[in-house]
Amino acid sequence: MIALLIFIGIVLVLAVWLVAIYNSLVKNRNMVKEGWSGIEVQLKRRANLILNLLETVKGYMGHERGVLEKVTELRAQSMGTQNVGERAKLEGALSRSLANLFAVAEGYPDLKANQNFLDLQGQLSQLEEQIQMARRYYNGTVRDYNIQVESFPSNLVANFFGFKQAEFFEITDEADRAVPKVSF
Repeated sequence: MIALLIFIGIVLVLAVWLVAIYNSLVKNRNMVKEGWSGIEVQLKRRANLILNLLETVKGYMGHERGVLEKVTELRAQSMGTQNVGERAKLEGALSRSLANLFAVAEGYPDLKANQNFLDLQGQLSQLEEQIQMARRYYNGTVRDYNIQVESFPSNLVANFFGFKQAEFFEITDEADRAVPKVSF
């Protein structure tokens, strides 16, 4: 009788332990989804802002078609993908194209003085900071989730119920990672 009670107690403890690990995995997976949702919101805002910026610039930079078309093309590609790695790559290329756009805009004094352009440029700068914050939050939740998916004994539960590692939203271009070289 006592052996049966001990056995039932052990089974109950194991069941509670499995449920706790499962619920923790679900919570962390949902935090990853929430983090990605936050990034998508900021990227969507940026994409909409880019459209307004391009419309403002088009009137001033008629013969700089290549720069405008590249930004437009990358924006469309970025909005069309759901893969985290591919999206990160396209967003990095889009950021570089925007930097080129602003560099070309330096040659247009009327454009640089245009209040709408200046406002959009300021909004884009603020939005880039918000994207960075969202990216850090997302990558933090991915890290925590992936640790749980890989760590023993929660990896046993994760494998049994089909939990897979999440992908980080990383900078893929080494040029973007490089520390700028400053010389005097």
